[in-house]
Order: sequence, then structure tokens, then C-alpha cells
Amino acid sequence: MVLPTGPGLAAAPASRYKACPMIDPATLPRRISDIVRLGAARAPGAPALAEAGRTWTYAELERETRRHAALLRELGVRPGDRVMLVSENCAAQVALLFAVASLDAWSVNVNARLSEGEMAAIRTHCTPRVVLYTTAASKDALAHARRAGAVVLGELMAGPLDPDTLPEPVRRDGAQVAALVYTSGTTGQPKGVMLSHANLLFVAATSSTLRGLLPSDRASGVLPISHVYGLASVMLGTLYAGACLQLMPRFSAEALLAQIRAGILTIVQGVPAMYARLLAFAGSEPVASCLRFCYAGGSPLDPALKRAVERMFGLPLHNGYGLTESGPTVSQTRLDAPRGDTSVGQAIPGVEVRIVEPTGELWVRGPNVMAGYYRDPVQTAAALRPGGWLATGDVATLGADGALFIAGRLKELIIRSGFKIYPLEVESALNSHPAVLQSAVVGRPAADGEEEVAAFVEISAEVDPAALQEWLRTRLAPYKRPSRIVFMDALPAAPSGKILKSRLA
Repeated sequence: MVLPTGPGLAAAPASRYKACPMIDPATLPRRISDIVRLGAARAPGAPALAEAGRTWTYAELERETRRHAALLRELGVRPGDRVMLVSENCAAQVALLFAVASLDAWSVNVNARLSEGEMAAIRTHCTPRVVLYTTAASKDALAHARRAGAVVLGELMAGPLDPDTLPEPVRRDGAQVAALVYTSGTTGQPKGVMLSHANLLFVAATSSTLRGLLPSDRASGVLPISHVYGLASVMLGTLYAGACLQLMPRFSAEALLAQIRAGILTIVQGVPAMYARLLAFAGSEPVASCLRFCYAGGSPLDPALKRAVERMFGLPLHNGYGLTESGPTVSQTRLDAPRGDTSVGQAIPGVEVRIVEPTGELWVRGPNVMAGYYRDPVQTAAALRPGGWLATGDVATLGADGALFIAGRLKELIIRSGFKIYPLEVESALNSHPAVLQSAVVGRPAADGEEEVAAFVEISAEVDPAALQEWLRTRLAPYKRPSRIVFMDALPAAPSGKILKSRLA
């Protein structure tokens, strides 16, 4: 890949994925819905989705996609319309996403666990032509549908058609927007990220190749498909490979562990908080399974958690980095070269990275970078820089081999007595204590006009603040240690599992 240099820039060495050359975007299908069509043509009887004891073949998924596309046309959905889908993971949701894409409409896939206010804000911003609810798979979707006065359409419910909303212009190439994905708002107000068919197909193809997915694989589908990680890397990546996705409406450590122990799954992908719950539920004994690959992403992976998960499954826990605006994958540890450090791996083939000084911010460029924020030119201009670069807002460093190390978010940087404190470093020290399940560190205004370091901690065994402070004394400089440690039964989290620090700050 071509790597930029210049004043204030540090370029990454070329990525060394011997088994995975760059995916040529020109060779990819035009729409994400073509994944199902091609899968049905290649192996119509192969399992595509499994849900609650039932399996959908690729041929059946294609028929369901066409049926839902016909329903959308009958409802009056046009190319360029936004179709809002309120759901939790289920086969109907997958078929609807592909159906929307096949019409050149935009899917706005929203997790049903969001509050009524959050749902209303997204609906007001994106002005959907229609809102659909997968009520058979989600009690929360049913509650939202009833409040909205939606009518029953088979296994779905539909809100009233909006006759005043206007469709967006349609492009007859991969640059057509496929999905409007709203960020979880961990550091501010959620924004609508416009991801094109080309963005999502590039990530799906690259992710499935880097993970070595095979048609015989059975991948866990527990991550919310409403989140970009669950949508692109997990759902689209699994089906792109012709493998089977085992759908689960929402995460349950007990249910997922049962699937793993029963040998149902060969691939598990999740956020670190999910693995922490699995560990707490499974205990210290190793877990026998048919797993051949485990991957963590979506938020920083603590080294102690990584080691514990690897002991539990007897497998490397691969790590990666991405963000909604990059569709999401930027980097990943290599399948043939797992790492024991805190690196999130090298940039995936076809993606360029650079570090911009003096802040150390990571910039990214490639076929995965979003088209922009919907109806927000100011935020788009702030994120998308000249030359096609995406300013991530994350601080990173590069290893000698091009591996990325993420230090934290620029917006989360805490200034105390003139010193810079990255919450990730403090969280890693806290999480290394055997009684700490997970933690979140934020800066809060102090009486002297500076910021205090506040730590919110979820524990799995009895421990008091004094013991944690003593633990940190030999691991952190005095200015990095929390002024306050607050114990919580559960840290606030988005449906994806990402901790919502905005609620703590």
C-alpha cells in the first residue's frame, strides 16, 4: 500500500498479511444483498442462519429477502428512502436488511433496547419513509411498535408511511449508501454514519478472509447487528464466506457458553465486556469446545482479560481496532501470528494509517471510510480531511512492524496538574486486580479548576477502595491514581456492550 509522509506525519510500514492480499473493490458485488444471491446460487442447501432451533438455508434466505423486498415496495418504499428497522438479532431482521439494500434504499437499523427518547431522536433526524418492528423476536420492539400505533404485517409491525419525506439521490455503483448507522454516543450526541455498499462489502470480504472463515464454520451471532461490528464484520463477513450465523437476540453468558460447550460454534467474536461475563460465569476451569478462532473488538482489550480468556479456551484471543466511521475494521492481529502484547495488529490490507503530530491522532484512509455524517456537514468536514483521510479522534503509536497501539480517545484525555492521563492506562491497572470485572475512568471537574480522575468499578469479589488504591500504588504514578473509586452493580453500556462513559462523566 502507498504510505504518506510529510511534516508531522508518521507512516506505518507495509502490512504483512501473506495469506490475504488486498481485496480489490472492483471485484466485489454492487450491493450487499448480492451476498445472499450469490450464496444461494453457489450452495442453495447450505445453512445460512440458525435461530432458536431452526435453520434457514441460503436459498430460503434469498426467498425471504425477495418476499420482504416485495412487501417494502407495496408499502411505498422507493430508492433513496430511509427505512428504519427496530429490532434485535433475528432472521427477519437479516432478510429485511438485504431487502432494503436490494431496493437501493437505506437501512437505519436501530436496537430495540434503546429508550423511547433515543428512538425518537434518531427517527426525527433520519426522517424514515417507514419504521418496521421485528416484534416476534423482541419484546422491546413490540413495546415501541405499540407506542407508535404500528399495524401487524405477519411477523412484523409497520408504522405509518411518511408521505412528506424525500428520497436521497441514488447512485448506480458501490458508492450508494447502504446503511445509516448511528453511533452509540459514548462521548457525545449520536451521529448518523453513512456507509456505502462498497464500504461494507470491502470490510465483509476482508474480515472473512483474515479470519479464515470457511463454509463449514458456525459463527456466533450474538453481537447486535444494529452495531457496525455486528453488521459488517460478523453478519456480512460470515455470510460472505458462505458460513452459518448462529443468531441470538441478545447476549447471555449462560446461553453462549452452552453453545460453545455443546460444540455448536467454531467462531466467536465479541466485545471485551462479553468475554469478562463469560469468564465470571464459567469460573476458572478450562472450557472444552470446537472453537478454532476467538476475536475481540469494539473497545480496548485489557491484557489480563486477554490472558484469562486464552486460558479458558486454550486459543489465542485475537484483537483488532475500528470505529463506525471506518466500517468498522482498521486493523487486526494476524491469524497466523497471534500477539501477546496490547497491540490491535497491523492495518488490514488496502487500508493506510498515519499518526499526526503533535497530538498523536490516528488518521485512516481506504475503501472502508464512510461517506460522511448524514445531514451534518460541519462534523463531516471535521472528520474527513483532504486526501480522503479520516481523523479518528484516537491517539495511537506504531510499533516497528507497523502494529498499532491505541492509547485512548483525544476527547477522554484528562489533564491533572499539567500531566496528561489516558483513562485506558488507569483502567488496565484497575482491571488487573483479580476482584475487578471491568472499570471505566473519566475526568470530572474539581474544585481547583482542574480535573479529578474518577473510577467506576464493577467487581466480581469483595474488595474495598483502600485495597484498590494500594494495588494501584505500585502500578501508577500518583497523579494517575483515581481521586474517587465508585463501585457499581453494572456499568452503563450500549447494546453492543461498549461502556457509555458519557453517562458517568
